[in-house]
Amino acid sequence: QVQLVESGGGLVQAGGSLRLSCAASGRTFSSYAMAWVRQAPGKEREFVATISWTGGRIKYADSVKGRFTISRDNAKNTVYLQMNGLKPEDTAVYYCAANPSYSYIVSDYTYFGQGTQVIVSS
Repeated sequence: QVQLVESGGGLVQAGGSLRLSCAASGRTFSSYAMAWVRQAPGKEREFVATISWTGGRIKYADSVKGRFTISRDNAKNTVYLQMNGLKPEDTAVYYCAANPSYSYIVSDYTYFGQGTQVIVSS
């Protein structure tokens, strides 16, 4: 079992930055692949970024590549999403997700947090 708690969301102007954090409980955090997914109003949940348990494999959605950076600190049971150059279309609820296997398919993920709201004003 892995429990996930996101933080760091908020309201920011276009072009600004935010850093999301996801604190995980459970002794096996370091063995899980972690991901960030997001869901905008009226849309399905979509993949944003994923990182393998070692941090050696990382993948981004094309829409955020070059602007967002995912990282993890296994000693702190925490995964991060640094978001730069934010755009209004990045507005969504951002969820942290965990899965035993590395994947960029949202439906593969077993555990999700409660989400943190990100609003980007134009």
